Amino acid sequence: MEFVCFSRQVTQGSCCPASPLRMITSLSNSSDPLLDTFFLVGIPELEAVHIWISIPFCSMYLSALLGNSVFIVIITIERSLHKPMYIYLSVLSATDLALSSTTVPKMLQILWFGDGSISFGGCLTQMFFIHTVFALESFILLAMAFDRYMAICHPLRYASVLTPQAIGKTGIVRSLACVSLFIFLLKRLPYCGHRLIPHTYCEHMGIARLACSDITVNVVYGLTVILLAMGLDAVLIAASYVLILCTVFRLPSHKAWHEALNTCSSHLCVILIFYIPAFFSFLTHRFGHHIPPHIHIFLANIYMLVPPMLNPIVYGVNNKEIRKQVLKIFLLSRGEV
Repeated sequence: MEFVCFSRQVTQGSCCPASPLRMITSLSNSSDPLLDTFFLVGIPELEAVHIWISIPFCSMYLSALLGNSVFIVIITIERSLHKPMYIYLSVLSATDLALSSTTVPKMLQILWFGDGSISFGGCLTQMFFIHTVFALESFILLAMAFDRYMAICHPLRYASVLTPQAIGKTGIVRSLACVSLFIFLLKRLPYCGHRLIPHTYCEHMGIARLACSDITVNVVYGLTVILLAMGLDAVLIAASYVLILCTVFRLPSHKAWHEALNTCSSHLCVILIFYIPAFFSFLTHRFGHHIPPHIHIFLANIYMLVPPMLNPIVYGVNNKEIRKQVLKIFLLSRGEV
């Protein structure tokens, strides 16, 4: 299939021979099972350099797999790290693995082999996991901010308010409740036009725009979920850190300031890494119509890779206990301990 020709001509109503659009159109009045097949084209207008783009993407994915897997193993086997802060960190690493692994393997299949075919059910499944894990990771970052707030502002009540297990269950229930309706909203739509998605993975509005009926409900509900989930989480995180800073600056010594701020610095870096590209992607997707689609899609893929890759590095650099355990494993592997 020639995806390059399609991406440049589909908006003009023409297409090259044997293109996905022509093939799908020819099947529109048949009972062929390919009617339920969508096609992910990759990064439009950059098809000629898909192979070169895949090299850094693959490298970042492998780094994310290695870094987050090491974190999970270290926190699991080291009993001294079985504390709320590190439990949250292990869960964050698990969600990072899930977020990148939900999108990157299919993305690399598209970039390497041009194979963007995906069933309608498979597309909905990928969309469901992407949005669920995304909402869950946002909630975990909120829980980590609350954990730092309790540890610094109310240390005597630190271990008695909410346990990581309770917060984890709350986050999962909230994420599933928010995202499950996306499945219903998409399945109710008729898809009588082309089935080619100019992206490397399936997401809610990308699928909804293929429908040949009004999608106002999808747009409104999508905005509502973003604002009430990620937006509210970001506001609460900001509020918790304002309270933390107010408490820190009332501490009696500069050494206490340094220790408290150092405890929060890595989490603040992770929050910025997660939310800044997320809000940028969200705003450009809905309001940045002047931004070329290939730039938006390229950045959307970067967003799926950079936070999972950088989070272990940030915590590894800033957390003394994590550095100690990583060094211990490294020395053991070399037989020096």
